[in-house]
Amino acid sequence: MIQLQQVNKVYRTQTVETLALNHISLQIEAGEFVSVMGPSGCGKSTMLHIMGLLDTPTSGKVIIDRQDMHSLDNKNLARYRNEHLGFVFQSFHLINDLPVIDNVELPLIYRRQTGGTERRSRAEEALDQVGLRHRIQHRPSQLSGGQKQRVAIARAIVGKPRMILADEPTGNLDSVMGQEIMDVLLKLNRELNTTIVMVTHDESIARQTHRIVRLFDGSQVM
Repeated sequence: MIQLQQVNKVYRTQTVETLALNHISLQIEAGEFVSVMGPSGCGKSTMLHIMGLLDTPTSGKVIIDRQDMHSLDNKNLARYRNEHLGFVFQSFHLINDLPVIDNVELPLIYRRQTGGTERRSRAEEALDQVGLRHRIQHRPSQLSGGQKQRVAIARAIVGKPRMILADEPTGNLDSVMGQEIMDVLLKLNRELNTTIVMVTHDESIARQTHRIVRLFDGSQVM
């Protein structure tokens, strides 16, 4: 489904050049659940952002569904992200002033063909899938950390993406809550065949996925 071909990422300032990713070549098949591990600063999040079209490589190619993403302009990249990719972050990124249902609907607002009734129906369905339909009108401040992450996952899947990119989704949670979130992701992967790429520091979480990709100093460890 997604290929990185000899991807490099260099960050430059006036005085410093940092190689964040060094010739990364990786292929992830549709329906795989892959975890990415490595020490802090090794390039895990950078690689995830490049896969998610939130950042661009300095050199190399990102190919999704056999299409070179470099060939798309910014407008079409944004449309592809919105329609095919879902994102889950460690810090949830929920809007505290909005109830849960409105937070989940947000990605659909940017799809002009999706009307308000359909948005609400799909948001309710997504909350059903993560076991939080009963919290529809609660605000994020009224939820536990695990519940907030479930809302974030519902928001990621509401658009029925082919791939979810999760950056430390259990990182702010205790071990019990973390496993609950992992169980939700495993269920989505198993029942919906959703491709998932997840950055994690937790070896016990990573071992539950199909495959572990390890990075060290921007390079893939074979």
